[in-house]
Amino acid sequence: MTPLSFFSVNLLSEHLLLFMSVLIFSALLVMKVGSKFGVPSLLLFLIMGMVAGADGLGLQFADYEGAEFIGHLAITIIIFTAGLETSLEHTRPVFKPGIMLSTVGLLLTILFTGTFIYLIVGGQYGAAALGCFLLPAVMGSTDSASVFALLNDKKLHLRENLAPMLELESGSNDPLAYSATLILIKIITSMNATEASAGALGISILIVIALQIVVGVAVGLAVGQGARWILKKVSLPSVALYSIMILSIGFFANGISTVLHGNGLLALYITAITIANKVELKRKKEILSFFNGMTWLMQLLMFLMLGLLARPSTMLSSLGPALLIGLFLMFVARPASVLISLAPFCKLSFKAKLFTSWVGLKGAGPILFALAPVIAGIDGATDIFNTVFLITLISMILQGMTLEPFARALNLTYEKDPEVETFGMDIPEEMGLLRDHIVSDSELENGSTLRDLGLPHGIRVMMVRRGDRFLVPHGSMVLEKGDHLIIIMGESDD
Repeated sequence: MTPLSFFSVNLLSEHLLLFMSVLIFSALLVMKVGSKFGVPSLLLFLIMGMVAGADGLGLQFADYEGAEFIGHLAITIIIFTAGLETSLEHTRPVFKPGIMLSTVGLLLTILFTGTFIYLIVGGQYGAAALGCFLLPAVMGSTDSASVFALLNDKKLHLRENLAPMLELESGSNDPLAYSATLILIKIITSMNATEASAGALGISILIVIALQIVVGVAVGLAVGQGARWILKKVSLPSVALYSIMILSIGFFANGISTVLHGNGLLALYITAITIANKVELKRKKEILSFFNGMTWLMQLLMFLMLGLLARPSTMLSSLGPALLIGLFLMFVARPASVLISLAPFCKLSFKAKLFTSWVGLKGAGPILFALAPVIAGIDGATDIFNTVFLITLISMILQGMTLEPFARALNLTYEKDPEVETFGMDIPEEMGLLRDHIVSDSELENGSTLRDLGLPHGIRVMMVRRGDRFLVPHGSMVLEKGDHLIIIMGESDD
C-alpha cells in the first residue's frame, strides 16, 4: 500500500492545504537543484505531482471538473500577466509575424498533425476524422506558461527581436487553440455531426473562430479603454488593492466576452496590453511584482494539480502513438507551419525561423485543454488526455532542455548589460531612474572627492560600494578607481 493511499483529496478536503503546502515547498527545493542541470522548473513541478499522485505516493485526486476550473483560473492570470508585461514598443516590429504564427501557424499545425494522426493512428481518438483533429487542436499551441518561464529561467537574450515575437505568439495562440478545441467538442457531441460534410464542418469552424476573435478583440479594446478612464480617476490606499482592481478588470473582460460568445482569453490579453501601454500606472514596478508572484503561484498549482491527475499506469498503451505524434509535431508539423507562416517576412533569417520552429513548447495549457474532452464524455477522451500528457513531457524534455544550447549554437543570443545593483532597495519609478556607475581614472584627474565629480542637478549618489564594503556617500568622500556609485536621476528643485 502506498504511503498516502488513505487520503482522497478534493477541492473541499480539510487535507488540501496541508498536502499542497508540502508539494509546493518540495517543488521549490527540487527546482533549485534542477536549475543547476538545466531542467525546466515547470517540468519538475509536473513530475512532482505525478510522484505524489495515485501511481506514486498514492495521493488520490480525480476531480477533473474542479481541476479544469482551477486550471482555467490559473491560465487566465498567467495570460493577463503576460499582457501586462508586453511592451508595444518592442512588439510592434514583430506584430505581423507573431500574429501569423498564432493564427495561420496554429491552423497549419492542426491540419498537418491531424492528417498524420488520421493516416497513421486511425480512429483511436474517437469520432473518426474529427477526433484525430481534436487532439492537435488541444496541443497545437505553444504554451504561454512554458515559453515565458523558460525564457526567464534561462535568461535568454535573443537577437532579431525573437523574444517579443515568441511571447506574442504564445500569449495569443492559447485562446485560439482553446476555441478550436471547444468547437470541435461541440461538433463531435452534436447528434447531426456525422451528417455534415467535411467542407461544411470546416467552414463552420472557421466562421465561429473568426466571430470569437472579432468579439474578443472588440471587447478587449473596449474594456482596455474603459480601464484607462477608471484607473486615472480611482485612487486606492495600497499597491495590492490597486493590483487587485486591475485584475478584476481583466476578469471582467474575460467574462463579458464569453457572454457575448467571444474569446474570453483573447479579450483578457488585449485588455492587459492596453492597460500596460496606454495607462500611466502608479508604482508599476510593484504592480508587476505582485502579478509575477501570482503567476508563479498559479503555475505551481496548475502543474502540480495536473501531475496529480496523471495515471502513468494507464499511459503505457498511449506511449507509442505519443512518441510518433510528438516527434512528427516537433520535427515536421511545427517547422513546416513556421516556415510557411514566416515566408513573407524576409528580414527574419533562416536561423531565426529554425529556432522559432523549435520553440513549439507544450505545457500545462494543452494538458488543461485535454480535460475538456474528458468532461464532455468524448469517446477516446482518456487516450487524448494521456497522449497529450506524454507529448508534453517529451516536449519539455527535448525542447525545454535544449532551448538555450540551440540558441547559442545558432548564434542568436547576446550578453545583456549587467543589471543595476540596488542593494535590495525598491525604488518607485516615479522617484527617478537608477544607474550603476563605475568610477574611472579619468574622472579622478580633477580631484578624488565625490564633490569633485561635479554631478549635474537632478543626480544624487545614494550608495557607494567598495569591494565588499557599503559606504554612505558625502561630498568630501575620497573615491577610488572601481568604486560603484548607485545614482538616482530625477527632478531637482535646486
